[in-house]
Amino acid sequence: MTSENRTHLERQSQCPAYRIETERAVLRCWQPADAEILLNAVSQSLEHLREWMPWARNEPTSLEDKIALLRNWRAEFDLDSDYTYGIFSPDEIEVWGGSGLHKRLAGSALEIGYWIRADLINRGLATEISAALTKVAFAVNKVDRVEIHCDPDNVRSAAIPRKLGFTQEALLRRRTTKPDGSPTDMAIWTLFLDQLASSPVAGAPVRAYDVLGTSIPLV
Repeated sequence: MTSENRTHLERQSQCPAYRIETERAVLRCWQPADAEILLNAVSQSLEHLREWMPWARNEPTSLEDKIALLRNWRAEFDLDSDYTYGIFSPDEIEVWGGSGLHKRLAGSALEIGYWIRADLINRGLATEISAALTKVAFAVNKVDRVEIHCDPDNVRSAAIPRKLGFTQEALLRRRTTKPDGSPTDMAIWTLFLDQLASSPVAGAPVRAYDVLGTSIPLV
């Protein structure tokens, strides 16, 4: 391999971050082998998830369905079409939730989504994960803004962007639905790149690694 090709490969491998480590958790690209522990995490959190997550209406699904879902998420990751992360315990034996950097916004932007296993809520994990993903979005994906969208009635969820220095830019009326299908409002929270240094996100301890397992500088 020529030095030019090696440099190109290294540059390509930098984005996206396939693995992210925070103080308490590991975020990484899902693998089909994670299907069983994902199914267990969702199954024990159904009552909690169905209150706020429309996709939870179709749960629980079969193990085969979970395998197919994770294969699709992995494919999207490799194709740079979307980045869905699993949230794991440090030893990666348990699924603690799910998150993502989603490419469904116009312009140079990514949207963060998150859910946490029911027995782990109210421990600051979603805030820790969101801070890490925000930092990675700016440093690795090179976007200009990061957004978090949530139901304003979901007080715990809305508190996360507020803690991280995001600004609520809008409250869109009846733009989404609750899990029962009824219309509900959507709050849009935004942090721009030029606001990063003065936000709590800047000090979040985060390590990121590319598809080759090489550390990615987050500066």
